[in-house]
Amino acid sequence: MKKIITTALAGAMAFSATLAQAKDDVTLQLKWVTQAQFAGYYVAQDKGFYDEEDLNVTIKPGGPDIAPAQVIAGGGADVVLDWMPSALASREKGLDLVNIAQPFKSSGMMLTCRKDAGIATSDDFPGKTLGVWFFGNEYPFLSWMSKLGLKTDGSDGGVTVLKQGFNVDPLLQKQAACVSTMTYNEYWQVIDAGLTSDDLVVFKYEDLGVATLEDGMYVLGDNLKDEAFKAKMVKFVRASMKGWKYAEEHPDEAAMIVLDNDSTGAQTEEHQKRMMAEVAKLTAGSNGALDVADYQRTVDSLLTAGSDPVITKTPEGAYTLDISDAALN
Repeated sequence: MKKIITTALAGAMAFSATLAQAKDDVTLQLKWVTQAQFAGYYVAQDKGFYDEEDLNVTIKPGGPDIAPAQVIAGGGADVVLDWMPSALASREKGLDLVNIAQPFKSSGMMLTCRKDAGIATSDDFPGKTLGVWFFGNEYPFLSWMSKLGLKTDGSDGGVTVLKQGFNVDPLLQKQAACVSTMTYNEYWQVIDAGLTSDDLVVFKYEDLGVATLEDGMYVLGDNLKDEAFKAKMVKFVRASMKGWKYAEEHPDEAAMIVLDNDSTGAQTEEHQKRMMAEVAKLTAGSNGALDVADYQRTVDSLLTAGSDPVITKTPEGAYTLDISDAALN
């Protein structure tokens, strides 16, 4: 009897192992480090939404030295998160990135300025130094400056652009009158450093009509020719969006799930809860499908910024994909 039971247990374990092996592997490369900006994916993993779709998802944190486009080009990920201007620039360079889902409906990018630097409105920009993120993140700023009729070469009547690192030191040290911030991250770093909201004036790109799409899901176009891969992505998008909607409805719990996945220990509960509350505002209203009007707004901002080469060779509709809708059915 003992031998029979042992054999039965061994058979059950082998069967379970077979089921585990039957799951489809998906590797996701984040655009930045583990934080609530990516809560939907960690929630989907923690709550078993990926398991329900028979997916084994590996989430790879990003960082200052990690370029999602390079990772996917080198075979290091199936899906990457990127901002659309950066993805368009990658396409122009020959990397066939395709947007399969757009969880972020609104932009969180802002220009945060010190009032004591003489900034009250955009009329005060001429002659000032403004901190700007580059690597594809500069287009909303350049589009805005173009609309204001301000040159960005430091000439008289224009502004001087400071190539900003991913911190707010230039503002704190008064090297720049304004710096680039996100509603959910760097703005709060300024507050935590001792400045108050009364000390600051913020300009939200979303409100200015020059915002571009952020944190979309991108894959390689060639991979979508494989029906099995396409089906896997449908499941991945569906489960990820389920994670995002759960995170919107349970922001504090989502923030704690992110903290549980932060192997560096660098994140704090206060900051992640604040971040999740702000991120939920940006994903609200999205069902995962790429809205054509939002896409067009991004393209218009790029054109206004004088970045025609980024998109001129892009075929119409190249960044939309039917599975974004199919994934939600």
